[in-house]
Amino acid sequence: MSTPAYKATFVDEVDLVALAGDGGNGCVSFRREKYIPRGGPNGGDGGDGGSVYVRADASLNTLQHLAGHHHWKAERGEHGMGKNCHGRRGQDVRIRVPPGTIVYDGDHGTVLKDLAADGEEVCVAAGGKGGRGNTAFKSATHQAPREAEPGTPGQARTLHLELKLIADAGLVGKPNAGKSTLLSRLSAARPKIAAYPFTTLTPNLGIVELSRYRRFVMADIPGLIEGAHLGAGLGDEFLRHVERTRLLVHMLDVCPFAGDPVEDYRAIRRELEQYSPELAAKPEIVVANKMDLTDSREHLQRLRRELGVEVVAISAVTGLGLEDLTERIWRRLRDGDAGDVPAGADR
Repeated sequence: MSTPAYKATFVDEVDLVALAGDGGNGCVSFRREKYIPRGGPNGGDGGDGGSVYVRADASLNTLQHLAGHHHWKAERGEHGMGKNCHGRRGQDVRIRVPPGTIVYDGDHGTVLKDLAADGEEVCVAAGGKGGRGNTAFKSATHQAPREAEPGTPGQARTLHLELKLIADAGLVGKPNAGKSTLLSRLSAARPKIAAYPFTTLTPNLGIVELSRYRRFVMADIPGLIEGAHLGAGLGDEFLRHVERTRLLVHMLDVCPFAGDPVEDYRAIRRELEQYSPELAAKPEIVVANKMDLTDSREHLQRLRRELGVEVVAISAVTGLGLEDLTERIWRRLRDGDAGDVPAGADR
């Protein structure tokens, strides 16, 4: 049995507490050896405390692994010792998140870092500095110092992490338009598919492979209905995941059991515009799905006539028009209509 692209529980927002390690204290010590009078101070410095980092890791695609782990604490620095032995530095802690995660300061709401690429990281809590031992205080006029510095405390910070999926093309449309079926036909992703609304409850990602070693990433976003930006249906919870896509693939059921595909298109466009004008302004390819049904040709002609835009005809079930659709998506991504060149492009 195939493993779905996402687990049943999709977590795209978490709140964490990051606690950096305190710095170690400096040591007060004097050299005492036989036949060596007045050996002088030899107290070592304390080690620095470990810091907490948030790092983007492409092997992850959800924040689910952080849901039950809210406190992240780095190791404190060791105290200094005699014989000028410095304390060991505390170990850093790295919180792994998927690329596309935005790190916010939980108290002030400011953006600390937008981790868009694999390997990017940000220090969210800096470790304390180790205190100096009494060796650091000796001088010609102060040859037997008995003072040392304590380590400084590590930084503590509350964090809010928000995931916005990164994809080249995002599938949008009404529930049961066939988005999940299309993604399963074009990629190895296995989203849940059934004949009732809101089958897709979490976003799904899939990599679409084309000939000549070309590829792009496609996202299936849960279906939208009128009033989604106000919380209707599944609400606007998943609209944030479309914000990072470079190209919108607007899927329409050309022969819906209820409703009208022309009105469906206009309703979704209104939702996108009311949620974010920048999102609505993204390049778009309109797709008429379920062309294997009776009377689909007549519905397609009306759709093209009333919308006044180019409409690509496909059947996600039979495979009709899928090669043409993927080539169209690729050309839009490659030619710069939808941003930078996708991974694997011929340069």
